[in-house]
Amino acid sequence: MKKNKLLKVAAVVILILTTAVVTRIYTVKSILATNENFGKVVLLEKYLKENYLYNKDIKEEKLEAGILKGLVAGLEDPYSQYLTKDEMKKLSEQTTGKFQGIGVIISPAEDGTVTVVSPIKGSPADRAGIESGDKILKINGKDFSADKIDQASKEMRGESGTSVKILILKKKNLKTKEVEIKREEIKIDSVLKNKIGDYGYIGITMFDEETGKDFKKVLRELTDEGVKGIVLDMRGNPGGVVDSSYEIGDEILPKASFVTLKNNKGEVIEDYKTDDKYNDIKMVVLVNEGSASASEILAGAISDLHRAKIVGKKTYGKGVVQNVIALPEGDGLKLTTSEYFTPSGDSINKLGIKPDVEVDLPENVKGIGVDYLKTDTQLQKALEILKEK
Repeated sequence: MKKNKLLKVAAVVILILTTAVVTRIYTVKSILATNENFGKVVLLEKYLKENYLYNKDIKEEKLEAGILKGLVAGLEDPYSQYLTKDEMKKLSEQTTGKFQGIGVIISPAEDGTVTVVSPIKGSPADRAGIESGDKILKINGKDFSADKIDQASKEMRGESGTSVKILILKKKNLKTKEVEIKREEIKIDSVLKNKIGDYGYIGITMFDEETGKDFKKVLRELTDEGVKGIVLDMRGNPGGVVDSSYEIGDEILPKASFVTLKNNKGEVIEDYKTDDKYNDIKMVVLVNEGSASASEILAGAISDLHRAKIVGKKTYGKGVVQNVIALPEGDGLKLTTSEYFTPSGDSINKLGIKPDVEVDLPENVKGIGVDYLKTDTQLQKALEILKEK
């Protein structure tokens, strides 16, 4: 392995160990000279190249990526990872809301499985019946576990019109089921607007860079139309850009602390505050097991500030924040750097947000939202609460 690639490994170590990245990068050479673990990397690489049966197939870039991925995997944090150039591109696609695939958000679980956080509403995965909490065991006949989350994501993505076979373990009955899903271009409309009689409905499918702006526009339109209240539906919302969640909070919450972020020393590094100008229209919020991260931040603030009733099921419980650091060659590092706390000072990591009114969906329900109002008992309950005096 070339020396500059070892320097890159050292640089990632430094990024993990300190926030003073710039001042430490200049000391990389001295670290290489004193840290015997990097000597082990050199020896292992030499041994692999000399003795591996298929050594002619060894590719330098894959060795490098393997070292860097292994380094971050040593943290045993399911949300931190080294990202190749392609993976950084995919992460960017998620924040802009457009990509090709089946439309499912996955996460490595502590039990070592690839677990569904949520299918994107209306996506091929959603229509195929994949649900939050389902385990993905095989993709196109290949086994996948939590340590192969990136390969699993890559295997499910592909050109529109092509198909992928997925073996899942259903959360509800612990039975396996194989489904064949045709890929599509997934353009996520992160904000959905509708009306149910005299009441407005706003669905937020995820938080991308435009979600805050789109929400304000839709809320203003519904308010101008004279609706008597709003159902804010964040069921199946896996999260996304925290700033978009804050923009929405600032629009519907009174002056308060929206969310605080604390680092590994317990220090508050960010305190998002809402101002005293807000839309106080009556509101009920829907959440479920697939509501995670930024959607939990918003639901937690709404609950703590008693702005609206929360209806549905307990949320996913992802209460930590990742910073993404871009590296010079287009690759990067996604690292858990802070934990967020609701206005009352509570952490919800691995705990989730408990609804004020817990409502189960019927076992045979085919979908949720306005189009499925007759069987969507959670939405029915939200409307019932809105209609109360």
